[in-house]
Amino acid sequence: MDFAKLDNDLKEMRRRNRALSLTVGGLILGLLICLVIILNVVGMERTIVVPPTIDKSFWVTRDRVSRDYLEQMGSFVAWLILDVTPASIDWKKDILLNYVAPDQHGAMQSRQDIEAERLRRINASTFFLPQQLVPNEDKQTVAIRGRLRTQVNGQETATETKAYLAEFQYAGGRMHLKSFKEMPQ
Repeated sequence: MDFAKLDNDLKEMRRRNRALSLTVGGLILGLLICLVIILNVVGMERTIVVPPTIDKSFWVTRDRVSRDYLEQMGSFVAWLILDVTPASIDWKKDILLNYVAPDQHGAMQSRQDIEAERLRRINASTFFLPQQLVPNEDKQTVAIRGRLRTQVNGQETATETKAYLAEFQYAGGRMHLKSFKEMPQ
């Protein structure tokens, strides 16, 4: 037995084991760094929300939206519900129902169907000019005040100052309309 050759073989094997140990250590370190990065990214999920039109910057959290977003959605919903003619009410109703909360969808659809039938029967149109939008971030509502003009057969029959309350719910990355009702002035 050649002890010199055996000694050289042992040294070579130890050197390879050290190199393999360093490589495994580096891989473990890389996996730990990836794990930390992944855990940090998981909590940083962002949902991009785009309202129908963007007039102002706004912010969105898990279950709330900013005043500016409420104002934009309130004026958009008021336009869909109050600014209608017999020719436009059906497509505006379809757009509106995309924004209605799931638990209110049936009630809002029935309400809009009845209103559409009434407008067609008397050949009426309504035009709403918002004059004041008062958002409430805590309640996620918007009070909308403005002038509602009503025309029947092309003749103006009424011009009234009206106030409406739009109640919203932000869930699942989407803004939902919970209710839209007239308020006493």
